[in-house]
Amino acid sequence: MKLTRQKHAKKNMGFYKHNFHFREPFQVLLDGTFCQAALRNKIQIREQLPGYLDGATQLCTTRCVLKELESLGKELYGAKLIAQRFQLRNCSHQKDPVSGSACLFSMIKDGNPHHFFIATQDQELANKVKKKAGVPLLFIIQNTMVLDKPSPKSLAFVQNMQTNQLVPEHQKQSIVELKEKAGLASQPGEKRRKRKRAGGPNPLSCLKKKKKTTQEGQEASAEKKKRRKRKRNR
Repeated sequence: MKLTRQKHAKKNMGFYKHNFHFREPFQVLLDGTFCQAALRNKIQIREQLPGYLDGATQLCTTRCVLKELESLGKELYGAKLIAQRFQLRNCSHQKDPVSGSACLFSMIKDGNPHHFFIATQDQELANKVKKKAGVPLLFIIQNTMVLDKPSPKSLAFVQNMQTNQLVPEHQKQSIVELKEKAGLASQPGEKRRKRKRAGGPNPLSCLKKKKKTTQEGQEASAEKKKRRKRKRNR
C-alpha cells in the first residue's frame, strides 16, 4: 500500500513539474487544520514530507494562520507550536487578519506565481483550490499524507496548452527571444520571400492539336476529286 501511494505521488509530482514548472525546494503552505491532524496522527511533517514529495521542501505559513490558532485557545495549542516553526510568507492582511483558509486561498488566487502547495484538512478550502489550475493539494488520510491527483481544472489547462489554445505570456516571450537568437525573427518592414509552389502541367500542352492544313493535304484531296470525275465520265 505504501509503494502504491509513493508511485501515485511520483506521478502527480511529475505532472506539476512538467506542466507548471514546480522546482525544488517545494514551498508548502500549511494551515492549522493540517498541523492539528499531523499532531493527532503522530506525523513528523518536516521529516516525512521531503521523502514523500521526493525533493527538498520549505514548510511555510502566514500570520493569519498563527493569529487564528492563537484565538482558538488551548485546544489547538500544540498545532500552534508546530506552525510557529515554519517560515512566514507575507500576505496582504497584516493590518486586518482574516481566517487561515481565506489567507491561504489569497496566496494562490492570482495564478499561483510562487508555486505553492496547499496543505489543509479544510474541505471548503480544498474545493476552492481544486478550481484553480496548477495548485497541488496535500491532506492527511488514514495516518498518511496524501498528494491529491491533478484537478479537472489543471487537466483542462494542460490540454489547452498542448493544443496551443492557451500559451502563458512568459512562454510567448521565451519563444520570441529564442527566435531572435536563432535569427528567425522577422525584421520590421522586411518582405517575406514567396516560396515557389510546384506548378501543374503547362496549360498550352493540354490544348487539342489543330488539324493539319498543309499543302500536302490539299493536294491529296484534289487527287481524290479527279478520280471521282473519271469514274463518272466512264
